[in-house]
Amino acid sequence: MDLLDLYHVYIFILGIVLGSFYNVVGLRIPKAESIVFPRSACPNCRHELTVKELIPLLSYLYQKGSCKKCFIRISPLYPSVEMVTAILFTISPLLVGWSKELIVSWTLVSLLMIIFVSDLKYMIIPDKVLLFFAPLFLIERVFIPLTPWWDMLLGSLVGFTLLFIIALVSRGGMGGGDIKLYAVLGLVLGWKLTLLSFFLATIIGTLIGLIGMVTGKVKRGKPMPFGPAIVLGTLLAYYFGQDIINWYITIVVS
Repeated sequence: MDLLDLYHVYIFILGIVLGSFYNVVGLRIPKAESIVFPRSACPNCRHELTVKELIPLLSYLYQKGSCKKCFIRISPLYPSVEMVTAILFTISPLLVGWSKELIVSWTLVSLLMIIFVSDLKYMIIPDKVLLFFAPLFLIERVFIPLTPWWDMLLGSLVGFTLLFIIALVSRGGMGGGDIKLYAVLGLVLGWKLTLLSFFLATIIGTLIGLIGMVTGKVKRGKPMPFGPAIVLGTLLAYYFGQDIINWYITIVVS
């Protein structure tokens, strides 16, 4: 195993650990709870988890996905977020290179994983999370700028304005959290990829909704979280956006 392989192993482990933390943030911040105290506990019997039960991913596998004390099934959301975070952290250097942009990439993944958890669980995108990441992205884009540099500001404006207009026209069809989230994402993506992200999120959200209705998981007329679709759309736009745009232009021109 060479040094590069060791780097990837380290990043993967770091991603799993951070993914576990992002679960806590996504579950506690919307409820205005501390992310430090109290210690994690079983949501059913309130059994306080020991160190052995807090090992990311491994504890879930060892306990066969259930609480050690009351044996209730533990949500697969926890290990899924840990694993996905680890995978995204690990593949980021392969997609954006070992460059300064990697810092932006990992920060973006961190935000999206927290949003995924909070919106899927409560259908809430917490302002506290956005207020933490917005200045962070702004600082990162000052030192790791888009081309041109002002694309981050235009992207933020386009993201906010687009969803705000949709919310007005649809009379509440778009949540305030989604609007503010796209204002933050625009800082990272720039205006073109922000539009692409929303386009992809809309397609993904529609497909999820249709599959949900067919399987009975989603009821017609009932609200469903749009955050997970935004997460997927944003990841595709950020990592593969320029390739998608070039492919589309080729199709149109030909």
